[in-house]
Amino acid sequence: MNKSLRTLLFATVLGVVCSSLLVGVTQVTRPFREANEKAERVRNTLIALEAPVTARTPAAELLVLFDRDIRLQDQAGIPSFAYHPGGVDHPVAIAVPFGGAGVWGPIEGILALEPDMQTIRGVRFYKQEETPGLGGEIASVAFQDQFKGKRIRAADGQPGVRLVAAGAASGPNTVDAITGATMTSGRVEEMLTTLARRLHNGKEDGQ
Repeated sequence: MNKSLRTLLFATVLGVVCSSLLVGVTQVTRPFREANEKAERVRNTLIALEAPVTARTPAAELLVLFDRDIRLQDQAGIPSFAYHPGGVDHPVAIAVPFGGAGVWGPIEGILALEPDMQTIRGVRFYKQEETPGLGGEIASVAFQDQFKGKRIRAADGQPGVRLVAAGAASGPNTVDAITGATMTSGRVEEMLTTLARRLHNGKEDGQ
C-alpha cells in the first residue's frame, strides 16, 4: 500500500470516528440542552409576566412556580400562558409567544399583556443571533423595559407596534429602535405588529 493510499485511508477512518463521536455526544447531551432551553423559555415567560423570579432563580423553582400559577389557554389560535398567581380565578396577565426571522437567524420571544389584551406588561427576546452591540441589544433590559405600559394599538385603534428613531417614541404604541440596527428593528416591528393584528382579529372574531 503506497503512502498516498495509507494517508487517504487514515483520513477516512479518522473522519468516520470523529463523526460518530460527534453524533454520540449530541445524542447524550440533547436531553440536558432541551431541559436548559425549556428552563430559559419558562424563566423569560415568568419575567415578562412580572412573576417573582430573577435571572438567578433555580430551574427547579421556576418549574414549580410555572406549574402552580400558569394555565395554558388559546389566544387567537395561539397557545398562550395565563398568569393566575396564588390560584386567583381571573388571570392578572397573559403571555403570548412570537417569533420570526431576524437578520442572522431566528428570533423568539414572549409578549405579556395586561387583562385588557392591549397594554404591554413585559416583553422578552430569549432567542436571537443578531450582531452583538447592535441588533443583539434587543435582548438587553434597557430595550425590553421600554415596552412596558405601551399598547399594541395606535391612537387611531389600528393594531401594531412601531419602532421609531431613538428619542422619537411619543405614541402609545411606539418605542425607540436600536441605533445602527435598522434591519433588526424592522424585523422586530414586523413580528410584534403581526402578533398584534392576529390578536385583534381573534378578538373581533370573538375568540
